[in-house]
Amino acid sequence: MGYLMEVCVDSVESAVNAERGGAGRLELCTSLLEGGLTPSIGLLQVVKQCVKIPVYAMVRPRGGDFLYSDRELDVMRRDMQQLKAHGADGLVMGLLTEDGRVDAELSMELLAFDMVHDPVDALETIVSLGFERVLTSGCDTSALEGLPLIKRLVDQAKGRISIMPGGGITERNLQRILEGSGAQEFHCSARSSQDSDMKFRNTSVTMGASFSAPEFGLKVADVNKVRALNAIAKNTL
Repeated sequence: MGYLMEVCVDSVESAVNAERGGAGRLELCTSLLEGGLTPSIGLLQVVKQCVKIPVYAMVRPRGGDFLYSDRELDVMRRDMQQLKAHGADGLVMGLLTEDGRVDAELSMELLAFDMVHDPVDALETIVSLGFERVLTSGCDTSALEGLPLIKRLVDQAKGRISIMPGGGITERNLQRILEGSGAQEFHCSARSSQDSDMKFRNTSVTMGASFSAPEFGLKVADVNKVRALNAIAKNTL
């Protein structure tokens, strides 16, 4: 194929559905409501048993920004060792300095690119360090909104590194994003709501903060959505 679809997943069911729908790579994490956090080793192991496509694991110890304390960095280093030891095909992470620049000494394979102070300068830093790809929404609220910058980064990269659009990608906008950016990879969640199988439901108790997801509703990668996105990409590129 002349393109690659990466699907971010936070459950075994989503991982299996993404592969069935035609995903070429998974970004495995937990807590997609917070933008993705480090998955457990158990989740990684079971997902690796259930799928054949590459599984890249998120390394992010908490939600929020990408400026980490020494203790948080220690957590990340240990997580990286464990994730690699238990079969992760790659790692996804981002580290920035307090002034919003790429922390070249600490960054690994993928970076928190959309929080950088100067995307053009940051891309050159990333290229010089030998990274594989940059996941970006064009430093905007979605890949569609950030399309002009994504196109500029693809042109700047000149094949030296893969620029992978992500953020709000759906069947309605994928063709426009691919045609407008010239990117060969894209990142999506392709999820749909799924009701819980719970019969007893205590609606007076919640397991998270008031802004958390519904207690008895799940978000799962949708095979049909993945297939639809795959077909659009195939016909576009």
